[in-house]
Amino acid sequence: MAEDTMLTDAIEAIRLGDKAKAKDLLTRLLKADQHNATYWVWMSAAVQTQKERIYALQTALRADPENAAAKRGLVLLGVMPPDESIEPFPLDNPRLWEEELAQKEEEEKETGIKGLVANPIVRLVGIMVGVVGIIGFAIFGLSQRNKVSRPNTITPGPSPTYTTTPTALNAKPVNTQAFVGPTPLSALLDATYTPTPLYVDTPRAIQARDYANAVKAAYRDEDWEALISAMEQIVVLEPESADPHYYIGEAHRFLGENSKAFTAYQKAIDIDENFGAAYLGKARVLPYVGGASNVRSTLDTAIKKDPFFAESYLERAIYFFGQKNYEDALVDLEESIRLAPNSALAYINLAKTYWAQEELEDALSAAEKALELDRTHLESYLLLGQLYEANGQLDKATEVLKTYVIYDEENAEAYGIIGGAYYAEEDYEKAIELLDLAIEFDRRSGIAHLYRGLSYLELKDGENAIDDLDKANRFLGDSFKASISLAQAHILVDHYGDCYLQVERTRPLVETEREEALIYYWRATCHEGREDISSALEDWEAILDMPFNAELGYMRAEAREHLGALYTPTPTSTEGPTPTKTPKPSQTPTPED
Repeated sequence: MAEDTMLTDAIEAIRLGDKAKAKDLLTRLLKADQHNATYWVWMSAAVQTQKERIYALQTALRADPENAAAKRGLVLLGVMPPDESIEPFPLDNPRLWEEELAQKEEEEKETGIKGLVANPIVRLVGIMVGVVGIIGFAIFGLSQRNKVSRPNTITPGPSPTYTTTPTALNAKPVNTQAFVGPTPLSALLDATYTPTPLYVDTPRAIQARDYANAVKAAYRDEDWEALISAMEQIVVLEPESADPHYYIGEAHRFLGENSKAFTAYQKAIDIDENFGAAYLGKARVLPYVGGASNVRSTLDTAIKKDPFFAESYLERAIYFFGQKNYEDALVDLEESIRLAPNSALAYINLAKTYWAQEELEDALSAAEKALELDRTHLESYLLLGQLYEANGQLDKATEVLKTYVIYDEENAEAYGIIGGAYYAEEDYEKAIELLDLAIEFDRRSGIAHLYRGLSYLELKDGENAIDDLDKANRFLGDSFKASISLAQAHILVDHYGDCYLQVERTRPLVETEREEALIYYWRATCHEGREDISSALEDWEAILDMPFNAELGYMRAEAREHLGALYTPTPTSTEGPTPTKTPKPSQTPTPED
């Protein structure tokens, strides 16, 4: 099979040290089968950085959880702990050169000089001496190169080979051909989703076919200037064709030249008023050329002209989403997925729409499907990480976001969520280190301030906790967790009045019985600090009056302890029990929302 041959060639290239060729071959194999564990294992040997190797091996393990080679690699890289069940690398198999030597020894047992020459050790030493001699000769020749003048000669030989090694995201040109940075996801799998694929593959006139081939190559390579140049030649040769103008418009749109794109789309429509894709392109650039009010009607026309073009439904769904018309957005997204079931972008927008409607389970399912369909789409990793965090699955959020930050190294929210995972694991110092980085990237990152404030809270650093949690409340808005945590932080510095006021600000955010119990719990604590014992007694009793709930068990137990301490066994006056002040309550365990 062709795949077997290509894999064999890739393995041979790795053995020869030609990683660029190996990566190119393995990339093509993964385009056909991105869930093939064997391809991923070999890709780990072809990539440049340790992060890439870990990513490749982890992906292999996800595709085949029992893959021994992937497990061994991850153990060696320190990602997985040693496991006796993992079969070690076979060391008893002779290498290829050892097999050849053994075979020769069996064929003939030579003695004397002939045997000495046949001895593999002697031959190996000889080879090494020869290599050293060649290197020395080369160095001597180079040292003499500038001393001896000689005429220019043309030496026949192979032409230079140029490999399409992709550059890192946002990389800048450097004065070396060495690859720097992580391999883009698009180099490891099939190409990242293109907003508009080739709408039609129009048969070209004979004289325009060469330009048509250039168009396909330019579109594949995203060389928009070359695409415009080739299409302009086709326009001259085929003045009655609408699609060249459409593709010129697409190229200008991808270049951010929206006015030129609008003009090109309109030319396509002038030639063929039923060319639906041109209306879609026009709708996409209208907001940038002063025509935002006409976007909806233009999208409607695009769908009317071509009711089978999935992208028009997707774009209209995005428009509806922006208008917070989620019901109509869902209808269009479902139609888009029906027409293009493998569209990762459609599932991404489906996840966003479900999330906006607070349907978290459906949003997670759609986001996971998007990543399954296209592991090169970076937005899928971020969205899925955000959804996992919103669902309280910080371990899963961290797994996908650690991949995401390889390619987007300055995303504050991603680092904020990863920092939150370290907070959940009680590694507060590490959490603060990552959250410092997140806030450096975005000083208004609410989630980063929240988790850093919670980490300071656990470390009993009241001043820093108050500063961060105050900012979290401002940046996140109506967050019960941030608000009630700020009340707790005030207790650390004996600001009981501020604590009470903050609890009162938090009350309108209550949505569950547990959150209601937390209001009573922390307000009672504030009252005790203010020596308002009668108010504290009311709040502790309010917890006991709530319907029994196992989730509130520890708060009910603490309420009984405080009530027992606050009420004296024998009244000392006719006015009622004499309250006694209890010590400031410990912050551990800390009730959370």
